[in-house]
Amino acid sequence: MTAAPAVCTRITSLFGCKYPIILPGMSWISTPKLVAAVSNAGGVGILATGPLSAEETRNAIREIRSQTDKPFGIGATLLMPGAKENALVAIEEQVPIINISLGKGDWIADRVHEYDGKVLATVTNAKHAESAIDSGADALMLTGHEAAAHGGDVTSMVLIPSISKRFPEVPIVAAGGFADGRGLAAALTLGADAVAMGSRFAITKESSLAHQMKEIISNDESTESDTLYGKNFDGIPARVLKGDESLRLIKKPAPLPVVVYRAFNAARKMNIPLYKVIPGLITQWEKMYIIAQFGAATESIMRATVDGNHKEGVQFIGQSQGLIGDIPAVDELVQRIIYEAIIASSRNFTTFSRDDRTP
Repeated sequence: MTAAPAVCTRITSLFGCKYPIILPGMSWISTPKLVAAVSNAGGVGILATGPLSAEETRNAIREIRSQTDKPFGIGATLLMPGAKENALVAIEEQVPIINISLGKGDWIADRVHEYDGKVLATVTNAKHAESAIDSGADALMLTGHEAAAHGGDVTSMVLIPSISKRFPEVPIVAAGGFADGRGLAAALTLGADAVAMGSRFAITKESSLAHQMKEIISNDESTESDTLYGKNFDGIPARVLKGDESLRLIKKPAPLPVVVYRAFNAARKMNIPLYKVIPGLITQWEKMYIIAQFGAATESIMRATVDGNHKEGVQFIGQSQGLIGDIPAVDELVQRIIYEAIIASSRNFTTFSRDDRTP
């Protein structure tokens, strides 16, 4: 098959990539192998640094660079312990794109812009979008309600045109509900300049997601209705795959002592010193309780994502799982998406340019 032609949008121009397709940072999934594969295929891969120490982040960045000379990024969830250190490592390594979320990143933008890097801010509403722009973000990733993990309250169908109308000068990456070329074409029509396809890229050959989970999600019987959305999974409203453990947790969250114990245990496993956790629990209880719940969820998330134990684990997944029916290689998937988008866009153009307006 002849390679699909390059697609020019404000995001491809800003990031220097061939296609407007982004791999978002997903813990234990967006690893160097998958990041490099997406970037080599013409998109932009973003490394998940949440589970990584500063040293591991540096090694991962260098591993990515050993596999691709194309643009890539790293994610930094600023609310979480270790995020600042990981962001500083990325700045030292002059990573082309830093994707920030859940925190103010003006200090990151200042440093990144010194070497002509770019900042992509993940937001879910207009208030946070404005704050991100004021803090120096070069582009926004809008996460709709359909998304895996921490999507917002508003669906992509409304969120994208609303934010693009409010901030027309800012390039937009649409996330939540996109898994094929029809979705890409629709997102561009709605006002986005690219799409992020986390759930879709998770189900590829290069993804480190446990094969058992790939098979469950890509099964013909899986539908867009096989997800749950709630805040009892990790403390922040999130969308996960429906299963025994997620059904149990959505009814009743873990007791406080269990949350704190698991959070400390997760911090130990991730080499996060307790002195970075304890002061926050005392002085910023509400925020740190969320972080504690997030840490406590690590165990059950890893059971599914890493070990493939769907019965006892919790797997982040978006409603777009209803559009996923195979486990392709990344390059094959990207080419398919672009050709599908070309066909969908051509069909729409033909529909609206016909001389004969009768059905």
